[in-house]
Amino acid sequence: MSVEILVNVTPRESRAAVVLQGVVQELYIERANRRGLAGNVYKGRATRVLPGMQAAFVDIGLERTAFLHAADILPPAGHVDGAIEAAAPDSVRELVNEGDTILVQVVKDPIGTKGARLTTYMTLPSRFLVFMPQGRGVGVSSRVGDDAERARLREFVQEWSGGRGGWIVRTAADGAAAEALRADMIFLQRLWDLIREKGAGAAAGTLVHEDLALPMRVLRDLLGENVERVRVDAPAAHEAMTAFTRTFMPALAGRIELFDGQRPIFDLYGVEDEIERALDRKVPLKSGGYLMFDQTEALTTIDVNTGAFVGHHSLEDTAYRTNLEAAVAIARQLRLRNIGGIIIADFIDMQDPEHRRGVLQALEQALAGDHARTHLSAVSALGLVEMTRKRTRESLEHQLCRPCPNCDSRGFVKTPETVVYQIFREVLRQARQFDFQELVVLAHQDVIGLLLDEESAALADLELATGKPIRLQAEALYSEEQFDVVPV
Repeated sequence: MSVEILVNVTPRESRAAVVLQGVVQELYIERANRRGLAGNVYKGRATRVLPGMQAAFVDIGLERTAFLHAADILPPAGHVDGAIEAAAPDSVRELVNEGDTILVQVVKDPIGTKGARLTTYMTLPSRFLVFMPQGRGVGVSSRVGDDAERARLREFVQEWSGGRGGWIVRTAADGAAAEALRADMIFLQRLWDLIREKGAGAAAGTLVHEDLALPMRVLRDLLGENVERVRVDAPAAHEAMTAFTRTFMPALAGRIELFDGQRPIFDLYGVEDEIERALDRKVPLKSGGYLMFDQTEALTTIDVNTGAFVGHHSLEDTAYRTNLEAAVAIARQLRLRNIGGIIIADFIDMQDPEHRRGVLQALEQALAGDHARTHLSAVSALGLVEMTRKRTRESLEHQLCRPCPNCDSRGFVKTPETVVYQIFREVLRQARQFDFQELVVLAHQDVIGLLLDEESAALADLELATGKPIRLQAEALYSEEQFDVVPV
């Protein structure tokens, strides 16, 4: 299938889109003032150790302290060739104490009010391999399907690693030459030696090692034989990406193209429109049905509705066809919006067990191409499909949006009628507490319009009750819920 990667680079922001047969599948965004932290290595200092949580909070120089669980802390003893032999300790205080400095890696970016998630078990990725200095053994990606190739890759890495650390062979290594694998191994082992050396002399709160910038990271993680071309719209970025590819994947260097068209590259491929649609709650389906996405701090819910699709045969058939279409759309939207954590999909009720299994199978197949690890459960007794998706960075909504200042992120605002009655109560409160000549009510235009029209009689009664005139003033900058009652 035709896969293209589009890279848009501006001085303060880099964006990448994965396009499959003309349809956007994934988006990556990195801004200069909010670069992703996952993969970075820091020298941290433990500021609080909480035995009740079996965790420590670590200062790594960010705005919020990061979280380090006991299960992610390397035991201080019991290592053989970097492998962990010691049993897990009973208390986190056996591993770290307040004031200790420790070399840590970010595994999850800060999300919402939560700080970054840390580990001391380092993972260093390259084009073909992932090196785990404190681990051992060799694993091969499940997406390398040929048994003979899996055996070749495992035997080669075991032979050349010399028993140093653990290794994961990535999907991109399928068919890779021995020389390329060996070069990756040497590079990663030298990189770890450099990180250890730099970390030993670094002060607490110091960045020891930073992961690649987004354009290079996209090449490392996504560029493969299935990618037809990579189009980038900035000459400097194109030059750097071409040089990176020639060094680490020379066979694919010819697929990096400079886009110099008159229209912006994301406009030409419809990516900008796709980003706007990905920020909406409602996702229309071709049949006439639609999905509703609601993200909360705890989980994301997806509601499937038939909408304008009425079908042709029966209610069961209509529900089944809508659910099959929704399963494919849900998988794509999860990738596009980068939604992680707990996800609950409320499909339309179906009575036929075969239809339920068919929808679940369609969802599994659609999720198979997702780079993030997902776990799917069976349909619950309530007809819900529960799943989890690995979350290492913020969702598209959290990256591009902020809480609504008008509704305080409730997702709704008070009606003008509700605000009018609040104003009436505030007028009575002011009249009882203060002595004044008149009251001035400042509010949104819709609220003032209601006071002058439907509620004018009630306003006149209020003037009689207080014995004071009430003057109305519309404020263009006020939200619908905002008002002031000012005694003059």
